[in-house]
Amino acid sequence: MRRATPEEAAALASAVRLRIIRITHLEPLTNKEIAEKLAKDPATTLHHVRKLVATGFLEALPARSGNRGAKEIPYRSTGLSWRLDDVGIDERLAEAMLQAFLGEVADVGPDALEQTRLVVRIDPAELKRRLCSLMEELAARPVDTDTPSTAIYLALYPGG
Repeated sequence: MRRATPEEAAALASAVRLRIIRITHLEPLTNKEIAEKLAKDPATTLHHVRKLVATGFLEALPARSGNRGAKEIPYRSTGLSWRLDDVGIDERLAEAMLQAFLGEVADVGPDALEQTRLVVRIDPAELKRRLCSLMEELAARPVDTDTPSTAIYLALYPGG
């Protein structure tokens, strides 16, 4: 997985933007549809959509006609993957990632969440290397729209 640029890392420092990337992964959505799914004002989501397009995380698809003949532009996640460890995760980005996760869990409900907590004794660098290898393997798989998607949020912290 490639390192995120500082501009990309800044674009990702928003729970709303992270959620937009996720909800447009398999289904292109217009700004209005994005706003409805996130229960946000369309002007607010448009600001975030433009930032994601400018940094390559979203792409605008050809315009289509809406219900009343208005021009609508659907947006789709480009699938751009990133790694943030070498850019440095500042407090704002770390908080955005956590809030995006909590928002997504709230959307699906706690019953749909499978959780595991485990404290292990392993060299942190080895664990990180092995987990990154698995993540890269999964990210490299071709998209199969017949297979359900699964989101992964991984947090490593001292076990004390």
